[in-house]
Amino acid sequence: MNKPMKAGYWGHSVDHRELLQRIAAIGPQLEANAAADEAAGELTPETFELLRPLRMSHLLATENLGGAQMRPTQVLELLEAITWWSGSAGWVSMVHCCIGAMSAAFLPDSAVERLFAPGTENRFSGQGAPLGMLRKVEGGYRLTGKWSYGSGFSHATWSHSACFVDDGTGKPAKDENGNVIIMCAHGPISEHKQLGNWDVLGLRGTGSIDYAAEDLFIDEDMVFPILTAPPQRLKELFSLGIVGLAAIGHTGWAMGAGRRMLDEIATFARSKSGRAGLLGESEKFWHDYGRAEAAYRAARAFVMEVWSDIEATAESGRQMSTRQVSLVHLAKSQIHEVGVDVCNFAYRASGGAGLRAGVIQRVFRDMMVAANHFTIAPSIVTSAGREIGGQWTDRTWQFYDLIEK
Repeated sequence: MNKPMKAGYWGHSVDHRELLQRIAAIGPQLEANAAADEAAGELTPETFELLRPLRMSHLLATENLGGAQMRPTQVLELLEAITWWSGSAGWVSMVHCCIGAMSAAFLPDSAVERLFAPGTENRFSGQGAPLGMLRKVEGGYRLTGKWSYGSGFSHATWSHSACFVDDGTGKPAKDENGNVIIMCAHGPISEHKQLGNWDVLGLRGTGSIDYAAEDLFIDEDMVFPILTAPPQRLKELFSLGIVGLAAIGHTGWAMGAGRRMLDEIATFARSKSGRAGLLGESEKFWHDYGRAEAAYRAARAFVMEVWSDIEATAESGRQMSTRQVSLVHLAKSQIHEVGVDVCNFAYRASGGAGLRAGVIQRVFRDMMVAANHFTIAPSIVTSAGREIGGQWTDRTWQFYDLIEK
């Protein structure tokens, strides 16, 4: 399955500039649909059909799998662009993108030959916290468990669910070093129970539902060990692991949300009537706006610097260093923290306008929810600070270190 790749590390079959133009074309309708998406608790069929041709699950997959093999900085720009128009559409897009990349990176050849075969159109969604149990049976496993936050689950075709392996007594199995084994299992979405339970402050249109599997058969090649699986393709880039790949999505989303809020409050302040008119004449407002703009641009520049360095490392044939992983997480956290500050500034400055249904209110709610995601936890910045500051212990950037928080 690992066919020879053409010269150059990145793919050439998809032009990301063309995709940006397509996003700009569908963007006004994505924004117009945002209220209906929130009311439905998931992307409406109309919104999903607008996004579907973008094939977000395939952006980071290799070209010989039918993917775009795109640069991470280009993927960041695409997610930023979708999110500018609709936070929920951007969130579902980034989930499908990043989990698609994980599946394309770590599953064995026999699995990706089916999931990414010519003519297929698979999308991936699920939860990376181990809340299920795999029981070994002939030809594969039986999966039972219940997970939360399956963003975009109803619009996906395959699940991606972390789970323990039953040691035969109902307890999690351990490897030869005494570490608990955590697997990632893939099963058809149609064979899961969708449990709902998505009544939240923001990102309401993402359909990040609870879901369950009951004794679901999982083919033996549809699993990989989350902590120890070596990348099967694009080994340099995918050496970032599943948490590093997830960081691309969360970072791009925050870039788009922060940019939209800055643009929206500036447009509001340029109005000539009511509070907006007074705001536009306020020296204090424009000073604070300038500081917010500078902070956002600095955080975005940090993001692009970090990921450009990662691209150069992959192109040189080297795997990622601990320092690069630390900077990935630090940049991801910083773009979210600046986004929160921008949203608080704009919400307070907008007065009553921010209370009512509209872009300012929606982006504010979405950002507050995104900033509470476990991949933005303070412990991640603490670990990055320790490593960069030279006080690294035996802790490593592994998934279990994050989810145990």
